[in-house]
Amino acid sequence: MEVHNPAGFWNRLGARIMDSILMGVVAGIISAILFGEFAPDDYNPVDGIGVLYLLLLPLFWYGYTVGKRLTGVRIVKTNGENVGIGKMLLRELVGGLVYAFTLGIALIVSAFMVGLREDKRGIHDFIGGTYVTHDPPEEKRV
Repeated sequence: MEVHNPAGFWNRLGARIMDSILMGVVAGIISAILFGEFAPDDYNPVDGIGVLYLLLLPLFWYGYTVGKRLTGVRIVKTNGENVGIGKMLLRELVGGLVYAFTLGIALIVSAFMVGLREDKRGIHDFIGGTYVTHDPPEEKRV
């Protein structure tokens, strides 16, 4: 495995913040239309939009989310290929469960890993067999 041009902590954090704001606004608008409240106190089905966004958009957009595209980074497999559904499920859902079960301690460790490791991979990257790179997708030759 050879990691090319990995993205560091600040790029990844900026992308996640932008994605969170976007998901919050979109979910709030949909919730206001469907339920009459922008941000209800209890859970509603619209809350799952964020999970679907983080899980599915990179599959169809060469590893990008809107935030990642704006910061110029994308998710790829460790061999540099585009991610698939299996990798994204492992990365986002299983990685998220690890962070939840450790009460956020693994998330803090992961942030340090992304900031300090040469390959800039966090725990969720190791679980999913992925990394985040500045390299654009390769052009398909016809």
